[in-house]
Order: sequence, then C-alpha cells, then structure tokens
Amino acid sequence: MAPEVSMRESYGQTLVEMGKSNPDLVVLDADLSRSTMTHLFGREFPDRFFDCGIAEENMIGIAAGLAASGKLTFASTFAVFAPGRCFDQLRMAVAQPQLNVKIVTTHGGVTVGEDGASHQAIEDLALAGSLPGLTVIVPADALEAVQAVKTAASTAGPFLIRLCRPKTALLHEANYQFKLGQADTMRPGTDVTIIAIGLMVAEALQAARNLESAGISCRVLNMSTLKPIDEAAIIQAAKETGAIVTAEEHLAHGGLGSAVARVLGQHHPVPMELIAIDDTYCQSGKPAELLEMYGLTAKDIERAVRAVIPRKHRA
Repeated sequence: MAPEVSMRESYGQTLVEMGKSNPDLVVLDADLSRSTMTHLFGREFPDRFFDCGIAEENMIGIAAGLAASGKLTFASTFAVFAPGRCFDQLRMAVAQPQLNVKIVTTHGGVTVGEDGASHQAIEDLALAGSLPGLTVIVPADALEAVQAVKTAASTAGPFLIRLCRPKTALLHEANYQFKLGQADTMRPGTDVTIIAIGLMVAEALQAARNLESAGISCRVLNMSTLKPIDEAAIIQAAKETGAIVTAEEHLAHGGLGSAVARVLGQHHPVPMELIAIDDTYCQSGKPAELLEMYGLTAKDIERAVRAVIPRKHRA
C-alpha cells in the first residue's frame, strides 16, 4: 500500500524550505499554527511569522497590506474560517486588487470528523470560486500539495489552496509535475470519466479498479485546479467516454460538480452524476464514518457510474 502522508505537515515543511531562499516570504496564521503547521515556519523565522489571533478578518487585511508592500504572503487557517469568516476581506482587500496573497487552508470538508458541523467546511469552494481572479486548488495528496504551494509562490496573484486534516495515501510518483490549470489523468478509460478533487481522487481510483473487474473502463481525472478549471480536458472526456461522474468532499451546489456541469452544458452535454454532499449540514463522527454516511466513498462512485452509463446510451 502507498504510504500515508499529511498534506498540512508537508505544507509547513515547504514554507520553511521556501523561506530559506526567499527573504520576502512572510507567513500569517490565526491562532491555529500548530494545526495548520505554520508554526514550523514561525520557529525557523520568528521575525517573518505573524500570529494574528482569533481574527481571520484582520489576518486577511494584514496579509493584503504586506503583499501590497512587496512581500510574498501566505496566510493560513481552517477551511471553515477562510473564506467563511473573512469573505468580505478576501473580496475587497485581496481579490479586487489582485494582490499576491496565498491563502492555504487546512481541515477542509467533513473529514475534520468529531469537530462537527461548526468546523466542517462544505461551502468553502463555492465561496472561493465566486471571487473573480482567485485561483483555487484542491490537491489530492501531499506531493501535489507541495508542488501546488510552490507553484502559487512563483505565480503572481491571489490563490486559495484547500488541504484536508487526515493523512492521505501518496497517489503520485516522486517525479510527478503539477501543472496549474491542467487536469491530471490518473487512469485511462473509455466507458465513463470520473472527475475528482482532494481525497476523493483516491476513492475514484478505488472505484475504477473495482469496476474494471466488471468490464467497465473508467477514466479518472484529478481536477486539482478547480479554478480556472481545465475545460479542454472535460470536453475531451465527454466526447471520448460519453458520460461523467464528479466526486468532491463539498456540497453539490457551487463546487466541482457545478463547474463541470457548466462546461458540459455550454460545450458538449452528456449524462452526468454528482457525488457530493446533499443540501445538508453534517453530523459529528469519525472521518471514515462520515464519508460513508454522506455518500462519499468508492462504493458510492461505483453506483453513480453504473447509473450514468445506461443514460449515455439513451442520449
């Protein structure tokens, strides 16, 4: 089995690595640095680390000011708090002036587990995706998270990168190269395409392996750049496989499924199924139990694939 590695720990270590070569890199947090792992940077570079306390709105304003002064600015908190608590600050101080602020959130989705609905970020991608000019990335594993952070650091403009709380299996080889705005074909296939983000990419791959034994060939796309989304890859998948299933640890409205449906509706409509959280807030529980309870497992993806293929033939 592939080893499991923490995205957020890898993020903290990457900040330290980048900080050694870039004296203009500054890092902000909102009283959660031991959970977001930005404390690793703070320990190494205390003069360039700013803990803003339980005040995400102020953190974003400070981040914007530092970026406007020429600093490469990373700001972190839990996904439920950014953009949740500070949407107006992100809109006015970061997105509108297109400042070089990189928001890296952790604890995305329902897999924060026992912390419950108050800490489960299931609307965050819809909010972030609504902001013009904000690049949104949801890595599938720690290797991709590291490369996404480095790409954000070297690319001008505002970014939001969403990481999860649990350790996740490494899905990519060591020589993997993240390409901003491009889907990654994790598995070829001809009967249906599964498009997934975040930890749902692993579930999609498991579903594809299970369905292979039944003679169903599933293409799996890791759509880690949610915005700007890879329209060409979606259109090609629709033309070549004739059906699409999306999988995300987020509400069905406003996330990956909505973005893919827009592309299909505009360019090449095909039958589609969405694996996402229905219009509800979720219970407290262990991560694996919550994924099963809210239909976010490989088995749920398999059922969606089996449901969409017959519709393809009637289209």
